[in-house]
Amino acid sequence: MTLTEMVLLAALGGVAGFINVLSAGGSMLTLPLLMFLGLPPQVANGTNRVAITLQSITAVGSFFRNGHGQLGIGLRLAVPAVLGSLLGAWLATDVSAAVFEFILVAAMIATSTFLLLPAPKLDTRPLTPERLGPVIYAAMFVVGLYGGFIQVGVGALFIVALHRMLKIDLLQVNVLKVFIILLYTIPALAIFAGSGQVRWAMGLTLAAGNIAGAIIAVKVNVGPRGAQWVKWLTLIMVAAIIIRLIAN
Repeated sequence: MTLTEMVLLAALGGVAGFINVLSAGGSMLTLPLLMFLGLPPQVANGTNRVAITLQSITAVGSFFRNGHGQLGIGLRLAVPAVLGSLLGAWLATDVSAAVFEFILVAAMIATSTFLLLPAPKLDTRPLTPERLGPVIYAAMFVVGLYGGFIQVGVGALFIVALHRMLKIDLLQVNVLKVFIILLYTIPALAIFAGSGQVRWAMGLTLAAGNIAGAIIAVKVNVGPRGAQWVKWLTLIMVAAIIIRLIAN
């Protein structure tokens, strides 16, 4: 890994971490970057999990320190997600580069479209164990399957499953999201690593930038208008990346 590659990974990792706190879609930037730096799609997919794991550890620790942990419910929802993730990661290690790139472009377009949709106004309420059932467990399996396979835009699936289906507020969604992502990413990362599809030096450099960007975003006071600018900047960058992927 050259010095230029290290700077690019740390810098865009910082941008992705900042975006993940204020909006969503950081992996839509980092995964293509790893591919543009010469990693095969499957290896880029595995390497990206290093940053996701470490950023999730940081986010989970922050939520728990601030008294927002929901350990019992989080563990119940994580079980089917972990099972789905194991299957998704296993499938991802064996998919062809052409198929993976097609799925990546489709996922980026779908996620960008979702970010453009207006957020519905819901009457939210706290999530209790008795509200969990087969439908939400099945949804968590699907989220884990998708996250284990590619991860890009998985936040949109959590919003659909937790915010729109269970009608819990976005703070609860974020608390459960980062906890479940952490639990299903660790075994997924192990599968990619066992298949030789992780470049640890690049992943750790990306993760360092990712964590720094997230910390900065937490400390910076960005209002709703600023958050909208962040979202539109993300979408513009993603559009440029999609064009580049299709052109290649």
